[in-house]
Amino acid sequence: MDDLITTRNVGKTYGNTRALQNVSIEIPAGKIVGLVGPNGAGKTTLLRALTGLITYSGDISVLGMEPNQDRASLMERTGVIHDVSVLPPWMRVDQILGFQQRAHPHFHREKCERHLEKTSITLDRKIKHLSKGMKTQLHLSLMLATDSDILVLDEPTHGLDIIFRKQFYNTVLEDYFDNEKSIIVSTHQIEEVEHILSDVMFIKDGRILVYDSVDHLHQRFVQVVVPEENLDKIREYNPLYETTQIGKRVLLLENVRRADIQQYGEVKTPALADVFVALMGGEA
Repeated sequence: MDDLITTRNVGKTYGNTRALQNVSIEIPAGKIVGLVGPNGAGKTTLLRALTGLITYSGDISVLGMEPNQDRASLMERTGVIHDVSVLPPWMRVDQILGFQQRAHPHFHREKCERHLEKTSITLDRKIKHLSKGMKTQLHLSLMLATDSDILVLDEPTHGLDIIFRKQFYNTVLEDYFDNEKSIIVSTHQIEEVEHILSDVMFIKDGRILVYDSVDHLHQRFVQVVVPEENLDKIREYNPLYETTQIGKRVLLLENVRRADIQQYGEVKTPALADVFVALMGGEA
């Protein structure tokens, strides 16, 4: 199957700041990819390059199109939700639905209205009077009612409560995702999306440090909780990261056999957040 997204040696510089450095990735259909990094790591810059909002060096192909040259056609097949609302605040909800219906050939108004019926958003409300969560719900309803092959989520639930965040991602999975489409989720809080990801990219200082499947990462890394008397023995395995939790030492190891270290402590599969912190050098 052809990749929906490919990049080769993509770079972006702002003055003396290298926001992206030699980014080369391939994203096939049927993937939910977490783009994870601290603030300022280059997440939004990469997404803006993929959606034709900025120029860049290197090569990008999204759905067989170059984002800058073919942006109008690309946006007909790509949905994007940012962490801040980009919906016109002076419009009513019914007006934005009408605008989307006229502007986008693949928008289904009835489907959008069905999604909105599950919320407290009414068609006569002005967008400027909606809460942040309601604006996100409205934007999601617009995207879910528009046929697209790629959905780009740039910290879409930032600043919203945990119940809404869970509902948001459940809705995306139930009403959008299938094996012909892919989703890119940008976040610096991997805990809230780990359960939906098939793959993950860790980005730091504009570079992709890791791009791998979640299943393989769970095989590649192991966490072990050890008592003090076994600490020196487990350190012989050159742990990537070490910390203290409730009086016990917790270490993250890479490419070791679980059977070899079980005698020293409790062996666990680490959360992606633990792997992320280790690879970031302790930066959360």
